[in-house]
Amino acid sequence: MVDVTLSEEEQVEALKKWWKENGKSVVAGVVIGLGAVFGWQYWNQHQQQMAGQASMLFEQMSQPLAAGNNEVAAKQAEIIISEFQGGTYDTFASLILARVKLEQGDQVGAQAVLKQVEQKESSQPLQQIVRLRLARTLISEGDTEGAAAVVAAAEDDSFRGEFSALKGDIALARGDREGARNAYLEALVTGVGNTAVVRMKLEDLAVVEGS
Repeated sequence: MVDVTLSEEEQVEALKKWWKENGKSVVAGVVIGLGAVFGWQYWNQHQQQMAGQASMLFEQMSQPLAAGNNEVAAKQAEIIISEFQGGTYDTFASLILARVKLEQGDQVGAQAVLKQVEQKESSQPLQQIVRLRLARTLISEGDTEGAAAVVAAAEDDSFRGEFSALKGDIALARGDREGARNAYLEALVTGVGNTAVVRMKLEDLAVVEGS
């Protein structure tokens, strides 16, 4: 840049020359750097504000839901889904909306909500929970093919026991008692959450076969 062995006047002239040649790029670099910093701060602040709004709306939705006012809860859920797409609150609101629709007897509507959130959810644990609920609604409707497809798409992770139990339900719905028994046993081995329910299903199979 500037040779420290030059005289003071020569250094000034050298600085002028260097600035003339490089000044624009330096200013541009500073502007870009500041823009990146302030842009990041703005984005981060915006994200925090959005999260705060989503949290507030979710709380507003939870209150009527707890009070049994499903109509109000469903409307609040739809607002969250519309305004905060792709976020965690979107998924939670979708799960609640699907639950409300199931309680209202709208199986098709519940499945549509779950299928939509399954496709856009990026968090694997949440996606697995959505798949579990979707598969259960499909089984209850007698759509064992659809349920089997959902189970087949599931990751082999800590939810393995839950999906094994679903495999048992699918097999049982198809009249495959041997397949159901094996799947329920696998569910117990791999760590299903509600072992009591799975054991009861195994006992029911044994009673039927022994009668």
